[in-house]
Amino acid sequence: MTSSSARTLDLDITGIAHGGTFVARHEGRVVFVSDAIPGERVRARLDDSSTDDSKSFWRAETVDVLDASEHRRPHVWAEADVSRDPSQRPGGADLGHIELAHQRTLKRQVLSEALDRFAGTGLDAPEVEPVDSSDGTGWRTRVTLHVDGEGRVGPYAARSHRVIDVGAHPLARPAIADAAAALAGGGPGRIELVEPADGRVRVIRREDDVRRKDVERRHGRGRPPRRTHETVHEQVGDRRFQVDADGFWQVHPRAASVLDAAVYGLLEDHVDEAATHYDLYGGVGLFAATLADLGATNIVTVESSARATEHAKTNLAPLEVNAVTARVDKFLSTVRRTGAGTVVLDPPRAGAGRAVVEALHAMSPEAIAYVACDPVALARDLGTFRSLGWQVPRMRAFDLFPHSHHFEVVALLTR
Repeated sequence: MTSSSARTLDLDITGIAHGGTFVARHEGRVVFVSDAIPGERVRARLDDSSTDDSKSFWRAETVDVLDASEHRRPHVWAEADVSRDPSQRPGGADLGHIELAHQRTLKRQVLSEALDRFAGTGLDAPEVEPVDSSDGTGWRTRVTLHVDGEGRVGPYAARSHRVIDVGAHPLARPAIADAAAALAGGGPGRIELVEPADGRVRVIRREDDVRRKDVERRHGRGRPPRRTHETVHEQVGDRRFQVDADGFWQVHPRAASVLDAAVYGLLEDHVDEAATHYDLYGGVGLFAATLADLGATNIVTVESSARATEHAKTNLAPLEVNAVTARVDKFLSTVRRTGAGTVVLDPPRAGAGRAVVEALHAMSPEAIAYVACDPVALARDLGTFRSLGWQVPRMRAFDLFPHSHHFEVVALLTR
């Protein structure tokens, strides 16, 4: 590899890293490169903030493709194409320059490497399954844009907090893309666009902390105005779930149904009607309802958000589920019973962590369905489970976020 200037390197891309960047080496040092594909040779601009000689790795952005992969395609988001200066490329579609089937191959590779590194030997990564037959556009039902101090509305540039102008939002649902195109001005902050099951887009503006505090100083004695939340509804099969418009729900319109079906399939032979079953990090009750569909009658769902728990109580009212507002680790520290039934574990991106895994192990559940949005966090937790004697007989992976590095994995754990 040879340096072509003080700020660029010509690099051979050898792999993909977790997080949507790609791997090269320069004089023995790893360089993480955006907008490349394994097998390519690219010219990459070094990130000045991460290229000190003391750094164990460097970061760089592709500015020219010298030897293109057969899997390279024109970027699905024109503004994110490699022909545009890296500082002007929007984030959120970091694999959009790669043919869709190969994106899934690379995602499987990321999962496989994470399992090998953190979960121990003998676990094969499953194929990453497509969830529809489209070109991977038009699926985002929730999009966050930002407003800067000059009133510019748009996404952040990749790996930055700088708002940039774009002419389209190809990953967004068409109605959200139209609503985004009509936005203009306003105070600095963020704008959330949400299209729930009824198809009507909600536009939710959130001013940033500096502006909000200034308004509070001018209009009162310091108590912030009470935030209001619109309740919307989502549909999974014949079940209707209410959720805050700005609350958590999966962003792909088929994601909740796909994950519900996957958890059902993994657990259908593991639910004892008489046992107590747990839905941990339960949100508004999606997987508690899955457990009920499997025949469970004694279900506890645990979620740290009080708003989500209140919605879960309503959503699950006919099932008489016990909806608890608590941090999962704190809740599990109070559970003294062993021989629990089945657990659905759907932690945030950071994973469940050792304390939660060990607490679950002490409860001796019949089986655990682990729903993961981060392959490395999943692999770490699976490594802890396996060190305690658990097996992972089945895993499935789903490409619920085409053209981005994200995907979902559902794993079955048994004792």
